[in-house]
Amino acid sequence: MAPKILYVEDNPENRLLIRRILVAEGYELFEAENAQELMALLEEHHPDLILVDLHLPGVDGFTIVRQLRQRKDLEHVPIVALTADVLRDTPVRCYQVGCDGYIPKPIDVDAFPKLIREFLRPVEKGSHER
Repeated sequence: MAPKILYVEDNPENRLLIRRILVAEGYELFEAENAQELMALLEEHHPDLILVDLHLPGVDGFTIVRQLRQRKDLEHVPIVALTADVLRDTPVRCYQVGCDGYIPKPIDVDAFPKLIREFLRPVEKGSHER
């Protein structure tokens, strides 16, 4: 069964690029444009990985990650910031709120699938807790 990835991103072009890469790699991808849509998706799907843009309308990515980290059902799910915010303190802030990783945009389309596999390694080995 293909790992499930939830991706919250308000930019349709960014979603399209990530969708093309991840679907071509065989992942099942679910997309949200904002925090509300992400929370609705979480009612229907248990993800193996969550990708979060930091600059979203309404609730920003940092706040979303803090909220997700409070959920017991997501405590073992890796959350990765995928963002164009490349300020020097951004990666530190991401880890402080509970991210497991930080991928700067624009993404390297050749390296991106390898990075995703690394974050999903426990899932692909079958040791990921549900």
